[in-house]
Amino acid sequence: MVSIDVRNAYVDFPIFDAKTRSMKKRVLGKVGGKIGSDSKVPIIEALQDVNLQLSDGDRLALVGHNGAGKSTLLRLLSGIYEPTRGSAKVTGKVAPVFDLGVGMDPETSGFENIIVRGLFLGKSRKEMEKRLDDIAEFTELGDYLAMPLRTYSTGMRVRLALGVVTSIDPEILILDEGLGAVDASFMNKARDRLKDLVKRSGILVFASHSDELLLELCDQAMWMDEGRVRQHGRLREVLTSYKGKDPFQNVSREVLERLGQANPDDVAKPSDGKVDGSDGQAADKSAATAPANGG
Repeated sequence: MVSIDVRNAYVDFPIFDAKTRSMKKRVLGKVGGKIGSDSKVPIIEALQDVNLQLSDGDRLALVGHNGAGKSTLLRLLSGIYEPTRGSAKVTGKVAPVFDLGVGMDPETSGFENIIVRGLFLGKSRKEMEKRLDDIAEFTELGDYLAMPLRTYSTGMRVRLALGVVTSIDPEILILDEGLGAVDASFMNKARDRLKDLVKRSGILVFASHSDELLLELCDQAMWMDEGRVRQHGRLREVLTSYKGKDPFQNVSREVLERLGQANPDDVAKPSDGKVDGSDGQAADKSAATAPANGG
């Protein structure tokens, strides 16, 4: 049975050159959190006292401003980072789609990178070779698939990564907001394939600034702020607290129809999201598993 169990997790990054303030700012912007100190060595407190329990069927949205700690948490769940304190236990095979450089070689072709990234995700070469035609058709990269990856734009790399990951059956799917690098027309094409992938996944953790994608793919949310969990609960309630307005006000009628809601006024308004002022943790974890448009 797949599961994620994070308890009182901290992730710290030491900054050994205390005089290089620009370096501290760059690191802080990438990992989130705040600058603290450990003895005489300044540190970035990227995650602070994070608790998260997910089981089969959970679809979690990660929201928060840039530098809030979302990417650090994704890397913790993917096994790239280890907690400095606390624990992070992940049971199941993780398929991360957030770092386009992981499992890819810029000097080899798109075709070869499909194989390499598939191996990185736990598939055999033979399994990935059987998927080549399907992935090529989906990505629409054409002759570029025979060219080195270094010739690709960011959007093309996202297409390739999406093509590979949506061709497998991951137990735990980790998605980052880098999906926004693809153009709108391709994203529309990819939506159904992405939704099918999510259905096949045991657990989804998705960091994004797109209300539409989150409403379509997730049923609960965690709001990160300066490396801490500000709120965790039902998707709609957390998004309302985070953005200060009902997320259904921002989505198109097309999305509302896909969600089975013809009019945002027909949807029950969210109740007040509770936030524990002592440490920012969610006050009601039981609400986390309720559908986003069910309350």
